[in-house]
Amino acid sequence: MLALNMSKEVLSAFGLMNEKLVDSNQAATSRNQALLTSLAVKAEEQPEKFKPLKDKATQLGVLADDFNSYLEGLKGKMLEKSEDPTDYETMDKADFLDNYFFKGDGYKEGGEEFLNEITTFREGVVALLKSDPKLAPAAESVEKEFSTAPVTNRDGKEVAWLDYNYQGFPLVASLTKITQLQSDVKTTASDVLNRMLSGSLAAEASMTNYTTLLETTKSAYFNGETFDGNIVLGRKDGSTKPNKVELTLDGRPLTTDQYTVEDGKVKLKFGTGSAGEHVIEGKLTFLQDGESVEVPVKSTFATIPMPNAATISADKMNVVYRGVANPMTISFAGIADNKVNASAPGLKKGSGVGKYVMNPGSGREVTINVTGTLPDGKPVSDKATFRIKDIPSPTGTIRGEDGNVSMQRNSLEIATIGAKLDDFDFDLPLSVTSFKIKIPGQPTITVGGTKLNSKAAAALRKARRGDAVTIFDIKAQISGNSSYKLKKVSPILIELSN
Repeated sequence: MLALNMSKEVLSAFGLMNEKLVDSNQAATSRNQALLTSLAVKAEEQPEKFKPLKDKATQLGVLADDFNSYLEGLKGKMLEKSEDPTDYETMDKADFLDNYFFKGDGYKEGGEEFLNEITTFREGVVALLKSDPKLAPAAESVEKEFSTAPVTNRDGKEVAWLDYNYQGFPLVASLTKITQLQSDVKTTASDVLNRMLSGSLAAEASMTNYTTLLETTKSAYFNGETFDGNIVLGRKDGSTKPNKVELTLDGRPLTTDQYTVEDGKVKLKFGTGSAGEHVIEGKLTFLQDGESVEVPVKSTFATIPMPNAATISADKMNVVYRGVANPMTISFAGIADNKVNASAPGLKKGSGVGKYVMNPGSGREVTINVTGTLPDGKPVSDKATFRIKDIPSPTGTIRGEDGNVSMQRNSLEIATIGAKLDDFDFDLPLSVTSFKIKIPGQPTITVGGTKLNSKAAAALRKARRGDAVTIFDIKAQISGNSSYKLKKVSPILIELSN
């Protein structure tokens, strides 16, 4: 039995992989919801073109949600008797699914239901895709991804799909496989939705699909200043010029000496007026195919008195990270940079106007105090508090790939083990110093550096095709900053293809 050969380290590696897949699935759910929202907007704008696609997307969502709910329920049953669902080292038994799915040479009701749920999702999605010529090419990949056809094992024997994938496996391995199946469902939905939206996010040729934006050199103006903003179309194009401009400022029509049309922009130039919010509205008229098309305009800007509060912002985020040089911009509106002073633990002045670098130490937050001197000599002060966060857990990589990787044995022997930070705001290079490798039937081997040593290579040569090799306990550090202790690096699971 595979379960008897599984070390506690490998069981934990499967558990960590499952956790990472769960997090990835949550992010995929958000992305797919954003795609559905975009498709719904397009369906309202152009119902003839996008409503049929939105209807298909709704049907796809029902299929995906039903299948995902079933899988989530199955995982709940698998963990029902676990006192601690994160104690993966105790999940080495195959009893649950062996008893739930299998009965002699056949299947129990649970096994039949599992296969039927996969079939229902696969055939439902394929039918949706094949009904639209533009989506039909994706049907083949769905049929392949969710196929339950018999599998040829390493001995050349044909084995039933359910037996090959789930019979005799440790509970944590089966749990991870089902979470991966949920990931495949969400990836399929994402691929289909992206195909539906292909090209729809580009600017349409018709002027009715344009919006207007207000460009300004700064967000607010002092009394008596000249407003130097520009009203531009969403797509900037020098050949796009309105045939007629009808605009008002706070209800008063603008005269021709208060604006010019240049490079597709309506450039405005008028006094900012008294403190408060001001409204620019009206319409731009374009000639298209001999017909006039009107684009509505409605924007606002604010005129403010001389400032008495500082503007403090992180250039990349609303938090600062420990172990990273966080660039920040600190200034007082209307006050010269040499008249502004900022102080906080770990804060240093950088090069450039208003530029600082924050290297936070211990604690959960840091407060930046700012003082400035107004042109009339009066002092002003302000402060802001930022949360301090640790660098997130790195992801282990091999040959630049992460997660489950299929690789030839000789390629694995010379491959480089690395680590990366997914979706992190900083380009932070990491260096791997050591790792452990577990080859089925062989003891765990600790390797220094980024490549397999002779001992690991010798053990690898004893592995067979289809064996699952695990790279785990990867030790990594920030290049140039070995003093910062990174969180645990996620493992890599490699299936040998020869």
